[in-house]
Amino acid sequence: MDQMDLKTLRDTPPWEWPKNAGQMFLGILRNRQAKASDRLLAADLAGDFTVIDDALADALLSILGDAAEPEELRAQAAISQGPAIEQAFIDEFDDPDSVPISEKTFRKVKQALRKLYLDSSVPKLVRRRILEAAVRAPEEWHTGAIRSAYASEDQEWKLTAVFCMNYVRGFDQQILEALESAAPEIHYQAVRAAGTWEVDAAWPHVTALLASANPGKDLMLAAIEAVATIRPREAGTILVDLADSEDEDIADAANEAMSMAEGLSDSESDEEDDEDDYDPEDDEDESGNPETIH
Repeated sequence: MDQMDLKTLRDTPPWEWPKNAGQMFLGILRNRQAKASDRLLAADLAGDFTVIDDALADALLSILGDAAEPEELRAQAAISQGPAIEQAFIDEFDDPDSVPISEKTFRKVKQALRKLYLDSSVPKLVRRRILEAAVRAPEEWHTGAIRSAYASEDQEWKLTAVFCMNYVRGFDQQILEALESAAPEIHYQAVRAAGTWEVDAAWPHVTALLASANPGKDLMLAAIEAVATIRPREAGTILVDLADSEDEDIADAANEAMSMAEGLSDSESDEEDDEDDYDPEDDEDESGNPETIH
């Protein structure tokens, strides 16, 4: 498989890849004589949900754990683990067929990521990518790692921290602080995180972005999604004009966000109805005593 073939696959939707694409990536990853650029691209493509499996996950782990491998390749090998472990975390292997890796591999990857992250001899870029991958399946140690990264004076570590706040809850105050960052990438990740965790205090900032003259397209798209989750009942009136934008991406995002907001609003209404219908007597047993869990 030559460079042109790899580039073709990179520019082709994954669902149109040939059935042996995963084996092709595996062969390149294991071949130390292959071009560095080929191995780097193969590591990137290997993380796609359509091809990642136990064999590719193991190959990526081998590269990640090898200090003799190029730093950039190790970093890519780390982040490419993200989609598979995220799906495994969400599904919890209730339906093994919906998870591309086995439970054994899932545990192996998580343990390896933690071990390598705690190894101070591992290059900074690799450790950053390890944390960014690991938080896709949140664990207790991630909270401390994120706090430490956010407290750093190193803006690259701070960016990693705010990115990780999209996956680990409990950082509302830090998210609000990051919204005021002068660093565009940190600001962008903070807007995304505010939407993920429905940080209500971020509402004025996010709506101001939508009303600003030129916040930048990526930031605009992130803000559109955020308003839909932060205050779904108010989102429609803010997004309706954007749904008619001449920019197709913005119009599509606004329409999708309005649909999302409508669904969230309906869910909130159903929850409120359930609360209104609640009768304490329903929780009493036949003797008139409240039921308890033992």
